[in-house]
Amino acid sequence: MANIRCVKGMVGLVTGGASGLGRATVERLVQNGASAVILDLPSSDGPALAASLGDRCAFAPADVNIAGTFNVIRLAVGEMGKNEPDADGHRGCIINTASVAAFDGQVGQAAYSASKGGIVGMTLPIARDLAPMGIRVITIAPGLFSTPLLAGLPEKVRSFLARQVPFPSRLGDPAEFAHLVTSLAENPMINGEVIRLDGAIRMQP
Repeated sequence: MANIRCVKGMVGLVTGGASGLGRATVERLVQNGASAVILDLPSSDGPALAASLGDRCAFAPADVNIAGTFNVIRLAVGEMGKNEPDADGHRGCIINTASVAAFDGQVGQAAYSASKGGIVGMTLPIARDLAPMGIRVITIAPGLFSTPLLAGLPEKVRSFLARQVPFPSRLGDPAEFAHLVTSLAENPMINGEVIRLDGAIRMQP
């Protein structure tokens, strides 16, 4: 019988958890019975969000870039390794966020695309490195989502971007990203994989 997991009782450390995709993930984790630690800038809405979500949510100030991503993994793994394994030997999972820009980098996006490509590129080797500890590693590569970054654009631009998505022809909802996060956390067979969450968009040059 497959050992299907449930996020209830888990603890999630969410970088960038005070807004956008991260915030939606924090909210879904707490709503589904998990606890969450928001890791975000000291100037973010993290403290207020944590307070609004109750005792199962806390805030820790930090600034995480690609080097920081690796360091967060390194430090989190040290704690995950102390978890009691389940029947499969599973102790936890790491779900990183990249971007479709890792594959479809546009003109002027060299630095951004490279940073997301770095996260994609380390997914499989870190999954292999951590397999003996029973820790999975997965990456989500989202497309165009309705985040605070895009919310600052004129409506005309937002509508244009939405029309570029084949189906559904709209911007993604952060709740859909959060739903995938919890699904991946609960499915123990998904490991070492990069999953595009993009409505089949392929960015033009």
